[in-house]
Amino acid sequence: MNQMNQSLTSGAELARVLLHPDSIALVGASDDASKTAGRPLTYLRQAGFAGNVYPINPNRLMVQGERAYPELSALPQVPEHVFVLTPTESVLDTVRECARLGVKVVTILASGFSELGDEGAAREAALRELSRNTGIRILGPSSLGIVNPTTGLRLTANAAFAEPELRSGRVFVASHSGSMIGALVSRGMARGVGFAGLVSVGNECDLSIGEICQSTLDDPTIEGYLLFLESLRHGDALRRFALEAARRGKAVIAYKLGRSDAAAEMAATHTGAIAGEDDIADAFMKDMGIARVGVLEALLESFPLARRMPLAAQGPRPRRVGVVTTTGGGAAMAVDQLGIRDVIVEPASSQTLKRLSDAGIVVAPGRVLDLTLAGTKYEIMKKTLDIMLEAPEFDLVLAVVGSSARFQPHLAVRPIIDSANASKPLAAMLVPDAPDALAQLTEAGVPCFRSPESCADSIAAVLARRYPGQQPAAREFSLGAHALSEAEAYQVLEALGVPHAPVVLAKLSASAPVLPFDYPVVVKLCSAHIPHKTEVGGVVLGVADHHGLEQALGTLGRNLAERAPGVVCDEALIQPMRKGLVEVLVGYRVDAEAGPIIMLAAGGIWAEVARDRSIRLAPVNVEEAYEMIDEVKLLKTVSGLRGKQRGDLDALAQAVSSLSQLAMGDYASILEAEVNPLMVMPEGQGVLAVDALVLRR
Repeated sequence: MNQMNQSLTSGAELARVLLHPDSIALVGASDDASKTAGRPLTYLRQAGFAGNVYPINPNRLMVQGERAYPELSALPQVPEHVFVLTPTESVLDTVRECARLGVKVVTILASGFSELGDEGAAREAALRELSRNTGIRILGPSSLGIVNPTTGLRLTANAAFAEPELRSGRVFVASHSGSMIGALVSRGMARGVGFAGLVSVGNECDLSIGEICQSTLDDPTIEGYLLFLESLRHGDALRRFALEAARRGKAVIAYKLGRSDAAAEMAATHTGAIAGEDDIADAFMKDMGIARVGVLEALLESFPLARRMPLAAQGPRPRRVGVVTTTGGGAAMAVDQLGIRDVIVEPASSQTLKRLSDAGIVVAPGRVLDLTLAGTKYEIMKKTLDIMLEAPEFDLVLAVVGSSARFQPHLAVRPIIDSANASKPLAAMLVPDAPDALAQLTEAGVPCFRSPESCADSIAAVLARRYPGQQPAAREFSLGAHALSEAEAYQVLEALGVPHAPVVLAKLSASAPVLPFDYPVVVKLCSAHIPHKTEVGGVVLGVADHHGLEQALGTLGRNLAERAPGVVCDEALIQPMRKGLVEVLVGYRVDAEAGPIIMLAAGGIWAEVARDRSIRLAPVNVEEAYEMIDEVKLLKTVSGLRGKQRGDLDALAQAVSSLSQLAMGDYASILEAEVNPLMVMPEGQGVLAVDALVLRR
């Protein structure tokens, strides 16, 4: 690495060169300000950028009225940041020249790299190798640039930044999509929301969203982050950023594409197929303290709420929302949207209702405190909010305001603003289109929403965050893996303390052994080369006696010869037939981006049909395992509901936590492990694994 680029190993220096460069070169700058390659120079001059800007154009002496230079080496200084605006074919040579001169950061506008097949992937790989060998940092390719409203840095080709003025704020935006940074700016202007910076990362051949955001964490003007993600990439860097952001109390909100089913078709276990790429990304974000929204409007609206409800390392997570309204219909929409997102709308307690009554405020008991038209009086709404914000049954209070918000915000909106500094978070949803009231609420720092969908989505996303827990051991992801035999898999379970049914091994070519447990039994082929035994007729159920065992061993031998010729196997595994109250699947997997995950799901034949599951990053403690149990609908049937027999959920929580410890250092070679089914026995009788599969690197 050359000396000029060495300093960019420092996060603070990287952030400076990205957001506060002293000098910029525009390679391929166009004289036509309406063209894509002409926009950056125009925007920088319009915004009053104070640093040196050098247009590079070998075909012109002047560009947009300014002196142009034929090449980078002709400049009077080495620019800190170069924006390459030339076609794809010339990019690699330009970046080589930048590296030779000692340029610190290059942003690449051109597309035509890994998204265009092998030839483009080779170009992108060459860029990555160049960065690795020389130390030059690369933003892109397919990056529309980077913007810092506070300094006039509009180093972008995005047409949305023709805006004459950009509002500064305390939120930093990083996006895979270049067009989205422009969309967020225009939407933010309409809401009075400003930004501390915006960056389009493109293909992330070098600089990733995680590394860029982490480099800005020391900036006191940045209080939170908005991420627009097309997929989960560079998971390690995103993890490091999210951990540090959580530690510093800086909120992170993300909108990620890909909620449609994208199961891992090539996964060797059910765990990979059931979890799906997006479900794993969802668990990753929640467990890293990132609020993932599903409504685009909520990406802008969630930050004030997340700032008012910081992540807590200890204590119960807030879950309960109290709703007060001046319009029953508007509140019903909000409650409905909260309900389908599993957010608890908490009724007021009898003590809270008495305090309201003593204050002269009479409301009917119910899920919502409906003040009706009386709530449009300042005194009524203010007293109600004061009482609700002191009530212990609410973690968050949501005020839903009707028509008065549009023309008479001093009636029901003003008391919300005057309650903004309460110790408990307060949010508002305005049913009519009331831009003035929204602007007043935004200026006061009150989380406020224009629709029930974005309101509920924001609240649900913020409440779903979890403070990052114990982190897994560092490991490299590997696609190469081999399965252990079922008997070997049980040895791994024994080491973890996960109970399994007793096992006897028998030779297919020998006489049936005398068993130390009672019939009936199940007899299964036992080979590392046959991970899915049923596919080759490798399982015989309900063997009733010693004679039946002899027959079962013969049947397995014949099935093996017919359906898996060439597979060497001369061993069978025998277990007693057991029946639990329910069957679950507990699966562990190392994901390429998210790292180790643990999944609890409906098991047996329902595993891939029901897709009833809960996913967390591994490892999890027993308390977190209980949360997973609560999220699996099947397990409601053994929770003691309506007098039904209760399963041993304590033992299940311990088993889930135990299997998740594969994420720690002693088990770095294990890529996947699955118990399916794990039988949940009646309370006090534990759990029992009756099939297991383990894949080792």
